[in-house]
Amino acid sequence: MPEVPVAEYLVLGLRFGRLSLGFVQSYTGDRALRGQVDREPAPLPGLLASQARGLRRTVRRAALDADRTDFLLGQLAALDCAARGLAGGPVSFAGRLRRCFQLEVDRTDPEHYAAVHDELAHWLPRGATLVERVANFRERERVSAEALPDCVRALSEAFRVRARAAFRLPVHERVTYRFRHDPSFGGLQHYLGGGRSVVTVSTAVPHRLSDLPRLLAHESYPGHHTQHCRDTLPEHDIALTDTPQCTISEGLAERALDVLLGPAWGARVREVLHGILPVPAAEDLERMDAARRVLAGVRRDAALMLHEHGTDPHRVREYLRRWLLLDDSRARVLLERLSDPSTAAYAVVCPTAYELTGAWLDAEGPEHRRVRYERLLDRPLQPHTLRSELSGRIAA
Repeated sequence: MPEVPVAEYLVLGLRFGRLSLGFVQSYTGDRALRGQVDREPAPLPGLLASQARGLRRTVRRAALDADRTDFLLGQLAALDCAARGLAGGPVSFAGRLRRCFQLEVDRTDPEHYAAVHDELAHWLPRGATLVERVANFRERERVSAEALPDCVRALSEAFRVRARAAFRLPVHERVTYRFRHDPSFGGLQHYLGGGRSVVTVSTAVPHRLSDLPRLLAHESYPGHHTQHCRDTLPEHDIALTDTPQCTISEGLAERALDVLLGPAWGARVREVLHGILPVPAAEDLERMDAARRVLAGVRRDAALMLHEHGTDPHRVREYLRRWLLLDDSRARVLLERLSDPSTAAYAVVCPTAYELTGAWLDAEGPEHRRVRYERLLDRPLQPHTLRSELSGRIAA
């Protein structure tokens, strides 16, 4: 049985799961606690906010180490904010990012995107507009629905072998892949406990060879699945959205491919997929991935424009179209998705967590990246901890 404040935190998290579908991403803790929550009357958001504040006082008095105390305090502050939002209280978009995800963000200077466009124009085959040239390359690297299962399993097994050599993983761990025609996601990982995960890959969205390796590393090796396999702290028995835990988990998973294979990952992907389907040049896959990493900031900008700055949606659509090199119909679809505040929040969290985690992982040089990644896997760190350590290093 976990320590009293940890057990109370798990119960509180499960109560949030009854109020908001999907708030609990996974729970592998004591079944008795879940049964207790399931038998309770439906919780009230205001009461949950009060419980979160009260539990913060309990945690401060508990005999937990500094990292665990800080983790629980950050999680509970986020739950307090989330409960106020569920109760209909006024929470601004930036306030939600700050209090739930521990993120302070602003728009990116479009000059960064212009530089990426220049790089794409330099190496892509000559043609008409840059939009058409990017679209032509993306079509050339598209993975057919027929080849997708074989590509997924081949890449995942190669990543698994390397991850097992680099990181401690249970002997019995495994990932089962399922394929579903659902356009609402690209890939989703669900941890079942006992070292087992199910990763569902959508067959309704296009998968491309510059995207698929990062997606699989993100969801499985050495991303979300690996993190769950190594978790030993009872407070990690529950994974909650809209919390600092989510920020760190997404940053860790977004950087998984970089840590596992390094920047020159394209050659390994070509080797693994040889005989399954034609693969463009390794350098081209890496260049397209690097461009997408920077241009992910465009979605973050659009989310802030819509939900924080009140920008006219027509201007936001044009911003998306211009900097993401989209045609008008695709820009309209993306604008519609970003109009949902929850989708918009994750459009901010993922690229921001990628940048923060990457800076922290490389703070002591590339040779220490893997050791620092293990610290992220094993310790309950918070985003403000990473920022504080980076600030201290810069000041020093």
